Amino acid sequence: MKTLPALMPRALMLGAALIGLSAPAALAQSAPAAPMQVHAMAAQPALNLSAYGEVKVAPDMATLTFGVMTEAVTAQAAMADNARRMTEVFAALRRAGIEPRDIQTSGLNLSAQYDYLPDQPPRLRGYQASNRVTVNILDLERVGTVADAVVAAGVNQIDGIGFGLRDPRAAEDQARVLAVRALQDKARLYAQALGVELGAIRSLNEGGGYSPPPPMPVFAMARAEMSDASTPLAAGQLTLRIDITGTYDLR
Repeated sequence: MKTLPALMPRALMLGAALIGLSAPAALAQSAPAAPMQVHAMAAQPALNLSAYGEVKVAPDMATLTFGVMTEAVTAQAAMADNARRMTEVFAALRRAGIEPRDIQTSGLNLSAQYDYLPDQPPRLRGYQASNRVTVNILDLERVGTVADAVVAAGVNQIDGIGFGLRDPRAAEDQARVLAVRALQDKARLYAQALGVELGAIRSLNEGGGYSPPPPMPVFAMARAEMSDASTPLAAGQLTLRIDITGTYDLR
């Protein structure tokens, strides 16, 4: 019968063998995983371009802005005189064939007027009333006649005149067609120069369009002496422009 001390070396050898067998498995579990490979997709080449279409069109309406300015010692007197003269102006507009829907008050103002003298406090001189009106004239041949009529009725300030279009949609569509044609021609030219095939258009954006031009200043007309001939005015032409940008695929 073997004693316990004699069995100990054999047990130790068996334990060491078991440890040796389990070591590769432990090392395999702790080894880092292989890195994941991500394949980036190349962006499809594209062509970004801009172009515009422009048309010139004759205006078919005019906008006349004018006013009556009056002064008096009191505010009530200045406003009353202004109202009387504006009533005459509105009557003159009706006689000239202007419809009420084409007449709009664009400004009404009352302000105190002072005299400023050296080494003295400001001295109240009176009050100034101003009433401004904007009129749409749909017959361009009558623009000068209308201007003369309101001046004869009491208008003493003409701020300006502008020409425009009652309906700009047809002119805008014409400019859009020209803009697209210009963009297509430019895209084909670039593709040919690059030696690639032009693909479909990816996006199209529009800017610009019709915007009524601001009124042009007009010299004030004297009221006292009016000739039989109406004031000559030239409407000229309006320029309407559409801007576009587009992105084309290249193959």
